[in-house]
Amino acid sequence: MNLKNSALLIVDVQNDFLPEGSLAVRHGDEIIPVINALQEKFNFIVATQDFHPTDHGSFAVNHEGKSPGEMIVLADLPQILWPVHCVQGSEGAEFHEELNPIRWTAIFQKGKNPEVDSYSGFFDNARREDTGLGDFLQNEGIMNVFVTGLAQDYCVKFTALDSVSLGFKTYLISDATKAVNLAKDDGDKALEEMKKAGVILIESSAILD
Repeated sequence: MNLKNSALLIVDVQNDFLPEGSLAVRHGDEIIPVINALQEKFNFIVATQDFHPTDHGSFAVNHEGKSPGEMIVLADLPQILWPVHCVQGSEGAEFHEELNPIRWTAIFQKGKNPEVDSYSGFFDNARREDTGLGDFLQNEGIMNVFVTGLAQDYCVKFTALDSVSLGFKTYLISDATKAVNLAKDDGDKALEEMKKAGVILIESSAILD
């Protein structure tokens, strides 16, 4: 596969989303060797980092009587409440130690506004603010975006959907992501939603072989 004008995008491979983290994705650590192998094939690599303040509105503990999994309205949008995760300056917000960052071009942080959640690496959920990632990729001449990371049914899905909406030819490397699966078929539904939007699903073998 020709990777000219292409970026590998690594979404939120952080300790809190990995086994033993506060919002662990089952088997999330299994994608790290795949991502590290993929990094050897790309000249342009960018990562996103969930980076919340302690008073973030998506944390259940910040709403009296509420528990993780319950729904509220935040920024005029339906919002699922989560355990505290990826707090700025915490170990949980750090990238996993086995993930090799040596060739990363940039890191884009998201979720810093306590009044709105931010799943996508490009925009907050209300699309009121952007991280600058889209302009950065366009200014670097990137045309193709290959998405990996956590979690398939939330931050990866919304990142891929926004990538398509911004005009990038967007690929999801399906064995380099895992789903939260609050409901058992959430991951599969996310794949269908991404495909319908124009995201191309591939396996890492298409790049590595």
